[in-house]
Amino acid sequence: MLRRSRRQRRRTETDSVKHRVLQILWPAFLVAGVMEVLLFAAFDPAEIRWAGGLLGWHPVTVYSVVFLVLWLLVATAGALTVLLRLTAEELDPPKGSPPRF
Repeated sequence: MLRRSRRQRRRTETDSVKHRVLQILWPAFLVAGVMEVLLFAAFDPAEIRWAGGLLGWHPVTVYSVVFLVLWLLVATAGALTVLLRLTAEELDPPKGSPPRF
């Protein structure tokens, strides 16, 4: 049986974490885009009010900020789902074994 070097294991673990992060961020990006389209189909960004007055931002700025907030919220929900799905062994591996994400 071939044994992988420490460097290869570390690279595999890093790739696994990157892959998991991309599995969360990409669907969150798509969902945030759909949510933004639905939101601004109902509301005009030029007429958004804050503390009794018009917000006064350019519509593109409103679109961008809302998209980033939605993306953050959906990505957080996805990350929490992944975290809650992990088993006890994955969260707290036995001593001497590398953490599995």
